[in-house]
Amino acid sequence: MNLFSRGQKGKLADLGTGSAFTVEVDIQAPGLSVDVSCFGLDVAERLSDERYMVFYNQLASPEGAVRLELAGSLARFAVNLDSLPATIAKLVFVAAIDGTQTMRSLGACALNLGSVVRFPWSGADFGDEKAVIVAELYRRDGSWRFGAVGQGFNGGLSALLAHFGGTEAKPAAAPAPIPAPPAAPAQPRVSLSKVTLEKRGDKVSLDKRAGRGFGRIHVNLNWNQSAAAAPPQPAKTGFFDKLIGGGIGAGRKGRGGIDLDLGCMYELADGRRGLVQALGNAWGDFEREPFIRLDADDRTGAATGGENLYINGERFDAIRRALIFSFIYEGVPNWAATDGVVTISAPDQAPIEVRLDGGGNQMMCAIALIENRNGALVVTKLAEYFQQQGGTSAHELMDRHFGFGLRWKTGTKG
Repeated sequence: MNLFSRGQKGKLADLGTGSAFTVEVDIQAPGLSVDVSCFGLDVAERLSDERYMVFYNQLASPEGAVRLELAGSLARFAVNLDSLPATIAKLVFVAAIDGTQTMRSLGACALNLGSVVRFPWSGADFGDEKAVIVAELYRRDGSWRFGAVGQGFNGGLSALLAHFGGTEAKPAAAPAPIPAPPAAPAQPRVSLSKVTLEKRGDKVSLDKRAGRGFGRIHVNLNWNQSAAAAPPQPAKTGFFDKLIGGGIGAGRKGRGGIDLDLGCMYELADGRRGLVQALGNAWGDFEREPFIRLDADDRTGAATGGENLYINGERFDAIRRALIFSFIYEGVPNWAATDGVVTISAPDQAPIEVRLDGGGNQMMCAIALIENRNGALVVTKLAEYFQQQGGTSAHELMDRHFGFGLRWKTGTKG
């Protein structure tokens, strides 16, 4: 592994990498929201085609030459330079902080180019900038090269977009009473919209696509998987005691980390109710009732994409409500250290973020409620935490609180 410092450059051929590799940007920013993006620029270093800005609202370039996977603090770009059109001469990787904080608030960060280059940097390298141009891949003299940049930028993501020649989409104005004459084609515009539900009870509605439903709704849970556990509690026995951490010491990966599991309580339009979660192998079904499916739970720690659940938005008429929750399956409960975030994404919609920014040593968190309100899809932040009480599990206490009325018994992951 070659260790690069700011300003250092090298040919990819000399570094020993081919045309297909990953670019990983690891941002350590507990409690903060940092967006990592890639701009595909032309020879004039302009974003002449908005489809080549790959970020949280657009996870891949048109031909798939650049694909983004967001996984907690890690942003992973799968890059295939041979698949890029000749019009793209440079790929620029940037990070922009959301909110009032600045880059100096970040901890130790790094960009890894495959397994051949590591470029470490940190918030200590910056002052009050809101963004940083981390690194770039660029064509020169017929070959691709890598450059470690590490340059602070005063504006945020919107300012970076303008800097590279892109135009941000603004909310549509009210229609004019008289149709305007045909105009020249509009300049490409990029929507940077993202919704963060800050406080308990905050709500947002998703719009149905014209003539269609809501599409494939993706619910992703990510967290700091190496989070330090809370101080050990007295040893306990029994399944429900195990769920709250007393019977588990090392946690997943054998390094004291915390394993969060994603789940969902649902109520269908006809009143039937049920549960989707890994415990008991209740995976659900996407094409048939309940039209909710949980991805296979990763117990090895090898996956970095967190936990994923999918809701069939084309059949949302069959769903009355879905309660998204998480519980700590392994590791002593310590919500403050998880830095957890749930992102709810649907086609042609701004992603919705809900942060698990409360709680203490409880084992269960009711994160968000997705409701069908006269055909509209409404997401509400809950952030309600539950702890086992005697022989009553946190699952059951949460159920009672939200009135699903399920019958509970012990279960295990298969």
